[in-house]
Amino acid sequence: MSDFEDVDYAVEGPTAVITIDRPERYNAFRGRTVEELIKAFRTAWADRTVQAVILTGAGEKAFCTGGDVKQRAETGDYGPTESGMFEIGYLHKLIRDIPKPVIAAVNGVAVGGGHVLHVLCDLSIASETARFGQAGPRVGSFDAGFGSAYLARVVGEKRAREIWYLCRQYDAHTAERWGLVNKVVPAAELLDEAKAWAAEIAAKSPTAIRFLKQSFNADTDHQAGLSNLAMSALDLYAVSPEGMEGATAFAEKRSPDFAKHVVSH
Repeated sequence: MSDFEDVDYAVEGPTAVITIDRPERYNAFRGRTVEELIKAFRTAWADRTVQAVILTGAGEKAFCTGGDVKQRAETGDYGPTESGMFEIGYLHKLIRDIPKPVIAAVNGVAVGGGHVLHVLCDLSIASETARFGQAGPRVGSFDAGFGSAYLARVVGEKRAREIWYLCRQYDAHTAERWGLVNKVVPAAELLDEAKAWAAEIAAKSPTAIRFLKQSFNADTDHQAGLSNLAMSALDLYAVSPEGMEGATAFAEKRSPDFAKHVVSH
């Protein structure tokens, strides 16, 4: 669509392909990116010819590396938006609520908020070059909603805590072994594989698929309350001295100094 700057939207047969198109920033999202992703998912929802959605990233290096930390270090926020709000929480909810399966085609690094996006997708197919992990505690951020609570449902409590507490990166085959992704394929085959899965879904009853997705979501819908609480807390934390130290250190390519922020009670 011509009015998109950060996102590419295309429909191929029964499949909408949504591509985060900021490869120069490793497909990190700013406020505008999130707004465009919301518009793209709503467009796919309204299109009766679309029966599945693929979410991927432009280029070969990154699927998405989460919020644009450089932007946050420069301006203290994620940049201007039409609504005046940074609606990442709404995007999370939309990926779950759209009554069509969403397939993450993870073409490279999926870390931080980008990792959360792929976790929230119904299915994940990874390139052999993909890497997964969280970065929040390293850069002055966190996701105490779907990004942690739902992740624990996917990989289990111990693995989820490891992912968040240590901020390591894991290769695609480890992610597959942990149940974090459904399948790993060579990089050159990634989109074709995702489209093949989407075509299989399109051959099934859309009403049955819709009810199944809503049934799967029902068990974890209460986590939306945690997500709302977490987003409110993150708004305050992101502009605190501790939160800004993480963003500033990342932008300056140095290790953050969080020692003075240790809570003793």
